[in-house]
Parts: sequence; structure tokens; C-alpha cells
Amino acid sequence: MKKVLLRLSAKALAIYFLFPKIHHIVVHGDFFTALILALLFTIMLWVVEMVIVLVSTLITLYTLGLALLVLIPLWLVGFWLVPVIALKLVSDFFPEYIQITGWTPAIMGGLLMLLISLMTGSVSVITSGIKRSK
Repeated sequence: MKKVLLRLSAKALAIYFLFPKIHHIVVHGDFFTALILALLFTIMLWVVEMVIVLVSTLITLYTLGLALLVLIPLWLVGFWLVPVIALKLVSDFFPEYIQITGWTPAIMGGLLMLLISLMTGSVSVITSGIKRSK
């Protein structure tokens, strides 16, 4: 429970203090709003990861495994896009609290959130499943 609160606090601090420094990202509200946005980002990140896993599984089953020849390199190259997409979706669903104009600021903010996740030890469901299987 302490780790979860640490991760949410670190993400909220980034949203409150660092996101306004990125050009074309506007955060409205106080630190409590940033904490709620961090929670919403975490939930949206989980949803995006589950959709990616579901679509990848369906494509892999449909092609009898041949799609893995494309999906594995695609995941290795594009893993950093998952927090970018989640952050952009949060800004699209809650524009009264956070506004991100364009994909370049979303990429910068998503990479910042990915860095925070790497530093606090919560990368993603997919990579944590890989770590457990060793």
C-alpha cells in the first residue's frame, strides 16, 4: 500500500509541478486535482494495456501465432507509447482538468510518466508478468 501511495504521489507531483513547464500542457486545479489526475492516469494506463493485450491475443490466435513475428518487435519498439496514449486519453476525457494540445507534449508527458514508473518500480502489467515467469 505504501508503494502505491508513493507512486501516486510521485505522479501527482509531476503533474502539478512539471507538466505546466511543458509547452501546450495546461493543468487546472490544485495538488488534490493532480492527485486525482494521477489516479485517473493509472486507471487509464491499465485499461490501455488490457486493450493492447486483448487485441494482441486475438490477432495471435486468429493468425495461429504468425502475428507474433510482427507484434513482438512492435512491442519492443513501441512500449513507450502506452503511457503517451493513456495520458492523451485522460486529457481527452477530462479537458476541464488537463489540456494537452498535440502529440508532441503528450509524448513528453508520457515519457516523464514512464520515467517515474521506472523509478518507482511499476512499469506495467505486461512487463511484470514477464518478470514473474522467470
